[in-house]
Amino acid sequence: MRRDDPEPARTEPADPADAADPAGTADRADPAELLTEATGLEPEQVVPWPVLWRQRMTSKVEGAGAYPWIVVTAALFGLFTVGFSITILAISLDRIAIELDTSRSTVIWVVTGPILLGAIVTPSAGKLADVFGARRVYLIAMATFGIFSGLSAISWSASSLIAFRVLGAAIGSATGPASIAIINRLFPRERRAQALGYWSLVAAGGPVVGVIVGGPVVEAVGWRPIFAAAVPLAAVTVVVCAIVFPETERRRDVRFDVVGALLLAGGAAAFVIALNRGPELGWSSPAVVAGFVAAPVLLGSFVLYERRIVHQLIPMRYFRERNVAFPFANQFFMNFAYMGGFFLTPFLLRDVLGFGEAKIGVVSIARPLVFAIAGPVAGYLATRIGERINGIVGAGAIAASMLAFATVGPSTGEWFIVVALMLSGLGMGTAAPAMTAAVANAVAEVDLGVIGGAQQMVSQIGVVVGTQVMVTVQQSLTDPADPAAAYHAGYLVGAVGAVLGVAAALFVHNSHRRPAEVPAPDVLAAT
Repeated sequence: MRRDDPEPARTEPADPADAADPAGTADRADPAELLTEATGLEPEQVVPWPVLWRQRMTSKVEGAGAYPWIVVTAALFGLFTVGFSITILAISLDRIAIELDTSRSTVIWVVTGPILLGAIVTPSAGKLADVFGARRVYLIAMATFGIFSGLSAISWSASSLIAFRVLGAAIGSATGPASIAIINRLFPRERRAQALGYWSLVAAGGPVVGVIVGGPVVEAVGWRPIFAAAVPLAAVTVVVCAIVFPETERRRDVRFDVVGALLLAGGAAAFVIALNRGPELGWSSPAVVAGFVAAPVLLGSFVLYERRIVHQLIPMRYFRERNVAFPFANQFFMNFAYMGGFFLTPFLLRDVLGFGEAKIGVVSIARPLVFAIAGPVAGYLATRIGERINGIVGAGAIAASMLAFATVGPSTGEWFIVVALMLSGLGMGTAAPAMTAAVANAVAEVDLGVIGGAQQMVSQIGVVVGTQVMVTVQQSLTDPADPAAAYHAGYLVGAVGAVLGVAAALFVHNSHRRPAEVPAPDVLAAT
């Protein structure tokens, strides 16, 4: 039977104070106090001391005026730890290949494997956060990441290192949609963009910082101590987040859609792996062709299946909502251009301008530095001027950056490169938090996790597609007599992608001009 796809039932808060306290922290009953009143005993006599200690610590933190920002800080520390570790080995693969007696083409999966699998599993991770509780999913993901980091530090072969890194980073990637769900539930819709500015900074900046500092750190201490150090970081994050995160209860009225999760993951995996392996195996190789054929079949089956069941993995109705569909498109095209340029630029600076590795590293800092400044500032501005303008300006800045790089020649000055990199960082930092907030404000609170995960997946697929397309264009047109021309072509492709991002942003509504939604049923339970 075909599902009519009704909107979920929503209820008005019984008291205005409830709406002002979305975390539900103001009037929570303390279980220890209830037991004490019922039994006449002291709390220490009826509640185990670890539980009692956590309850008292949590109550003190929740009573602080800056409680939402304490939660944001704790959540983003873990998110940075996971993201940083994914790319920290990116420029040290040759060293690792020699140590583990394997080829560079094999050990490269230490980096690409977590990126690809992380892109695939985030919608399912987000749905798990919605069904079983965002707090629980975040803590389990962070703890599992710490365990696999420890195992990575004692890897005995390339295959064991790849397996531990892929599993650890993929499970750890659940911290992304889980943290989005927690943050969006803590902040009212008009302040979400401000908080998500910091989230976007960390989510995008963590991997970038890993690439920049990975080489010197690995050279100084080796790669194994890096993963060993991640274990106590993960442990501290779990303890702190267990104290400060608001409790989220399991939704027993919803079942996790296993079939839908497998179809979506299979379709996404077939596409990104075929795209990733195409240049090495050949675009006409049977494995690559099979991937490109399987992807639309599996994704089409996913859509058809979802439209016929009640407990959907991703509610299909949201893709008819312009503040979901168009922000998704904007982030796909912006990541297409931004990360495609991220991978091309170091080679452009080396091959055309003759920069050394140290100089490339210093110059490249301009992009994440401006991103770090623009993200929080733009998140604040989005609460004043609306998400649409941020999306247009952000995508336009990246288009300008791509066009600037498309004019670089042997005589180009360093200042020009720095400005072009700054435009790129400004663009992504301006648009990303606004588009994430626009999506969050368009969906029911009970679906924040899965929609946040779906947005992350779309963005990551944009990264994979943009990187592969722009690099392939550059490599296919390389001419030793004029190396700059091939790079120009690659950046022009990126500019087209960014312009499409501008077009998508034009159709986004400003949340502050739309009628406020009636809050969804509060899923934050008493501690």
